[in-house]
Amino acid sequence: MQTLSILLLSLVSLLQGGSSVNLVFFGDAMQHTPQLTAARQGDGSYDYSPCFRYVEDDIRWADYAVVNLECPLGGAPYSGYPAFSAPDSYARQLFASGFDLFLTANNHCLDRRDKGLKRTITALDSLGVPHIGTYANPTARSQQVPFITNIKGVKFAMLDYTYGTNGITVQGDAVVDLIDRNLIARDIQAARERGAQVICVNLHWGIEYQLKPVESQKSLADFLIDQGVDLIIGGHPHVVEPMEMRHSDKHNKDVLLVYSLGNFISNQRDIDSRGGAMVKVSVTMVAGKPLVHDARYKLFFVQKPSYRGENYVVIPENRPDLIRPDSRSEFTRFMDRAHSLAMDKNVNVPQD
Repeated sequence: MQTLSILLLSLVSLLQGGSSVNLVFFGDAMQHTPQLTAARQGDGSYDYSPCFRYVEDDIRWADYAVVNLECPLGGAPYSGYPAFSAPDSYARQLFASGFDLFLTANNHCLDRRDKGLKRTITALDSLGVPHIGTYANPTARSQQVPFITNIKGVKFAMLDYTYGTNGITVQGDAVVDLIDRNLIARDIQAARERGAQVICVNLHWGIEYQLKPVESQKSLADFLIDQGVDLIIGGHPHVVEPMEMRHSDKHNKDVLLVYSLGNFISNQRDIDSRGGAMVKVSVTMVAGKPLVHDARYKLFFVQKPSYRGENYVVIPENRPDLIRPDSRSEFTRFMDRAHSLAMDKNVNVPQD
């Protein structure tokens, strides 16, 4: 019945001349020390151009592409875990690869303290990269939240929150948007008052390396759906967790719920964190209301370099021909486990 409803509504939108907005979301873009080593050039610069080339078609398919930047651009000396600081060229390459919005509210955003958080904002601004989740001061937040962007004539509100910052606290006037139901409810209301037609809430939540959502995620998702949001996109566990298209009886609409997209790119070694998922979804305005439809996912694997001068490369599941012989076993294990332990539990979010 739900599928039939979507088909009928899609037909109505086509008859009315409505066009769909296509979105794609990726998970945690990290930058561990071996990644820094692989990207470093002889002149001291950092080159990330090989990293995302095989998923750029998926990124550019979308009218709007979103990624979680899980490392501050804190300046030199650059460092990996546990206190990240990535070169500006890392963000520059993500932007050049087609991402339209960077999420910065995550547990590593204060790794270089307030100074690193503010430098990240300045660096992204200098690159012309839209970003949400952290702010230089309360005034900046009040001016920038809710973030509303017009995509093909449809006003989307994008919100971003994190469960915490690894115990590091703001020392000055910087702002990190933490998960707080009252705050989120106010931001959702403000978005509506400013004309948002579609509301997407991005969340850094859950428990690391858990292949299924915990009760705190489920409860918050229920709360957000009750608030009337249209998309809920999660990250942080560094592994993929199930996705679903859930029908809200209260608001009589379908909501895309993604518990965790896993890693986009990293040097993590556990087999379940060796890759992640992208989720694609379309939104069509029908009779003045958003119809969220055609959600689907694609898995990808991060192939690590095998020799000095080679870089990390994100390889989609449908390109096993790009996998080196020494990586095939890990590629297969990651894909098998991600499907059987997480993606097979999806509800109405099939494989792309």
